Amino acid sequence: MSDGKDADGPRIDDHSDATAAPAAASKAHARKAARRAERERRSAHVPDISLPPGVTWSSLPRPVFSGGNWIELLQGGDQLFPAMRSAIEASRREVWIATYIFHDDEAGSALIDALEAAQARGVRVRVVVDGFGSKAAMPLLQSRMTGHSGPGIALAIFRPMHRWWTWLQPGQLRRLHQKLCVVDGEVAFVGGINILDDRHDLRHGISELPRLDFAVEVRGPIVAQVEQAARALWTRAWLGGDFRDELRALARSGEPLLRLRQLLRQLRMPRGGGLRAAAGAVEPMEAAFVVRDNLRQRRTIERSYIAALRGARQRIDLISPYFYPGSEFRRTLREAAKRGVQVRVLFQGKLDYRIAGLAAQALYDELLASGVRVYEYMPAFLHAKVAIVDDDWATVGSSNIDPLSLLLNLEANVIVRDRDFSAELARHFESALAVSHEIDPLTGRSSGVFSILRRALVAWVAYVYLRVAGATGRY
Repeated sequence: MSDGKDADGPRIDDHSDATAAPAAASKAHARKAARRAERERRSAHVPDISLPPGVTWSSLPRPVFSGGNWIELLQGGDQLFPAMRSAIEASRREVWIATYIFHDDEAGSALIDALEAAQARGVRVRVVVDGFGSKAAMPLLQSRMTGHSGPGIALAIFRPMHRWWTWLQPGQLRRLHQKLCVVDGEVAFVGGINILDDRHDLRHGISELPRLDFAVEVRGPIVAQVEQAARALWTRAWLGGDFRDELRALARSGEPLLRLRQLLRQLRMPRGGGLRAAAGAVEPMEAAFVVRDNLRQRRTIERSYIAALRGARQRIDLISPYFYPGSEFRRTLREAAKRGVQVRVLFQGKLDYRIAGLAAQALYDELLASGVRVYEYMPAFLHAKVAIVDDDWATVGSSNIDPLSLLLNLEANVIVRDRDFSAELARHFESALAVSHEIDPLTGRSSGVFSILRRALVAWVAYVYLRVAGATGRY
């Protein structure tokens, strides 16, 4: 593969053979493409630890890396939930949790017990859940979490679903899909794992084997960014749900100034950009916290992926249960495979939503024809959203590679630039491939009218859904 230098031999400026002109143009184009890929690779791997005065990480539509982080990979709730409970049990000041699903099973109840114990000893506890994802457990959550003011756990509901006509309200298709937990501003948990038992699927019931999923435990500079995101989510949901009630209570209160101070305390946001890395050499572990929101970070996660894929030189390993990327993402994958990068993607073999499986399968022909190796995970449900590029770039988070995650939902990932972390995640990837089914590039490809119709149907459904949801721009 090219290293980005003009090492193709001497240039030929004068051709006696007219047929050499197209070949020379082709070589020039290849050199230009190689130089562009090298620049993008380097820009994707240069630490961004300095921010201009007054600029915060959340105002920049790109990853902002910092060194000095400690990050541990966690597989499934079997590893995540004990680590979260341990951190909460040791908490001294405050706990923030944001999640799509907070279920009323054993895993959820045990976590509520830990939160209640923390609150009882004076810890400030704030929880925000998605109104659709956690709808089934809402009675339990509301009965055990006491509200927004006074003692108790403060529960906020992001876009509540009280009645069927709630779906008609603007923005209801944009859901809170992040999974965050921050304790005392010192330790954070980020990933794709809902607060739900690994062996419990809300649509299909109990399974014998746990779903495949990952999260990370984080300590260091980027914890402040995770906390800022969790605070913003809770505040946004709380304002949207009960601000009118609070204003009425404030007006009727016998001590309005005291009530106003309580209200302002709940809304306060952390100051600063959350990066405290010193100037100079960046020490391990380098990491960035990236989100997708509907403000300045609309395409940050997608662009972070694309930049890393363009810079890949040896391998791209990607896991996504829901996969239907936009044209630029797909083109980048194809180009990587064609220039000799080993590209392997792992999708669901055991489908939880048939339409999601159909969407990914509609792209098999395109991927296989480009040399991408496609696998389906067979033992259990697949919920992991991770990727490894070469030996020093990896990401773990909540974002799928589909229109809902990349254009609509609120998502959060951690990007890690560390060889040891990438190697550990790669070992988990290889273990998953060992029990997966590889799609044969010869027999697994479909052709004819059915293939064309299936792809057209998926594209049409995605287009209509995005337009109904209010998404704009190309995908």
